Amino acid sequence: MEKLAIIINGRPGSGKDSLCDAVIKQRRAGKISSIDPIADIARKGGWDGIKSAASRKLLSDLKRIFSEYNDLPNRYVLEKYHEFLQSGDDILFIHIREKDQIEDIQNKIFGRCVTLLIRRPGTEMAVGNPSDDEVEQFPYDFSYNNDKPLDQSESDFIELCEKRYSGSSSESAIQ
Repeated sequence: MEKLAIIINGRPGSGKDSLCDAVIKQRRAGKISSIDPIADIARKGGWDGIKSAASRKLLSDLKRIFSEYNDLPNRYVLEKYHEFLQSGDDILFIHIREKDQIEDIQNKIFGRCVTLLIRRPGTEMAVGNPSDDEVEQFPYDFSYNNDKPLDQSESDFIELCEKRYSGSSSESAIQ
């Protein structure tokens, strides 16, 4: 069976993790984030793990610095992607915010890869850093409007992922 990488993005609070977790419960799937190695560095520097506007800016700035210095976030993603290829999982959700990093990973991943934007009403306000505020600046393959209660949106999202995975062209909840 072919494997599918889904580069997923959305504004803070759009429900990305909740939706991914719903798929992970139903399918052989996993998730990673390009911010993971940066969050580890931030924790060592005193970050308490709480995502406030100030800490989101800290993470965004650190990610930019490490991306420019040694491409740490995307090297991490590629390492985890290669582990995924050897695993029993069928789907890998890859959280990436910055459009240049999304493009870089798309160019480096060989195999099935789509980009998906999650939108949720009420999350449109600026956060104060380019990683979060410029999420809509990329031409995603698909978008999902997360505008239903969680129990309904989870089943819709699982159906969406099943259709994308199987290559179906029916797009009920996507645009």
